Amino acid sequence: MKVPRRKILYALFALGIVIGAVIGLAAYRFASKPSQFSVAVGNHGSNEQVLIDAFAATLRDTKSNISIQPVFYEDFRQAALALEEGRAPFAVVRPDVELPNNGLTVAILREEALIIAAPTARKISDVADLAGKRLALVDMRTPDRNVLLRVLSSYELTDKEVRFVNTTAGQVPGLVAAKQIDAIAFIAAPVSSEAGQLVRSYSRALGGDITIVPVDEAEALSLRTPVLTQMTIPAGAFGGRPKKPTEEITTIGVSYRLMASSRTDRGPVSEVTANLFRLRARIANATATINLLKAPDTDSATSAALPVHPGAVDYLNREQLTFMDRWGDWLWLGLFAGGGVTSVLAWISQLFAQQKRDAVDEVLEELGSLLSRARKAHSDEDLSSVTLALDDVVRQAIRFTRRGLTNTRTMSALMLAIGSTRSAIEDRRRVLAEEGVQPASGSGHLADRIGGAA
Repeated sequence: MKVPRRKILYALFALGIVIGAVIGLAAYRFASKPSQFSVAVGNHGSNEQVLIDAFAATLRDTKSNISIQPVFYEDFRQAALALEEGRAPFAVVRPDVELPNNGLTVAILREEALIIAAPTARKISDVADLAGKRLALVDMRTPDRNVLLRVLSSYELTDKEVRFVNTTAGQVPGLVAAKQIDAIAFIAAPVSSEAGQLVRSYSRALGGDITIVPVDEAEALSLRTPVLTQMTIPAGAFGGRPKKPTEEITTIGVSYRLMASSRTDRGPVSEVTANLFRLRARIANATATINLLKAPDTDSATSAALPVHPGAVDYLNREQLTFMDRWGDWLWLGLFAGGGVTSVLAWISQLFAQQKRDAVDEVLEELGSLLSRARKAHSDEDLSSVTLALDDVVRQAIRFTRRGLTNTRTMSALMLAIGSTRSAIEDRRRVLAEEGVQPASGSGHLADRIGGAA
């Protein structure tokens, strides 16, 4: 059974609508589905792990349009390599341990300063004064020790000139009582409670005043080694009576940064940055480390030694991408694709319309030819042949009408052409009769058929 072309056209239009609806639904689900990103975190059980865990839980609780999944590694070096090798789009990085080539700063989670304290009576007022002294390294891991060595080397000191004593915070009072150390050094956030407790405990064990030793070459050192940071310890950071330190102190520090790959789109990075700063009060319920969160300097975002990710800059400078900025290209692409589908459907429609016009034109051409043959017929047999051909044309016109290939205008043209042809046959038959040409047998019957068909 042959399917009418109009039904095919309707089916194609319906198919186009269905395809458009499916594409639109898929695009909506894609745009509304929460985006999940993995975050590489080193040092299991560290403050950074607790912070990222709390951040992930807060995102779930607030039903944010993004979510993060912490992925734990052995240490900061392994986490940084995961970012560099593309195994995670985000990572918590300590730049002085390992700085990934593709890492761009999203936020500074916290900064820790090198703090050196010594009895005031020892007159250790400068790092160079530590030469020949016994320096207690309090709870220092290998990366912390390396920072101290860099500082000492800038004063042309080594671990041979300064004798190291590895210890813990709880052992410091005993070492002081045994007179086994001349000063202490540790790395911590200057305003943290841990730093304050350690300094006060050391001061009580000494039974006298202490001096916080500055790192006067901190600025030059940070310029030579950008993974280190020049920091200031504010006056009174460690509390006590009198307050310690009595004035602002310059030192060197390290940072713990949330970094994103340079290949990660700025839109998701902007969302992560926005949620991290916006939800810090809720995250603080799980960990106070979030209170040390800092925004990176965006004034030199691209020229800095540790550049800032453009997505973070968008949020920090209040230039977050709008819906059109983020999805505009896809929207225009969808409209372009929809326009392409519409053009194809329009082309198919025009093709069918052309086929209809061609079919009707063929019928009209055939009627014009029959009209000419009727006018030039020399016998009744010729007229009978024209009549039979006219019957076929009439049947074809009826089929076109049933299949919807004709409209009122074309049907009027067909009726006029059929009527003219029939009149021409009758006129020519009368002329032939007047000229004495005998009609063929059955011609009257054919004439009746013409009238019936028309």
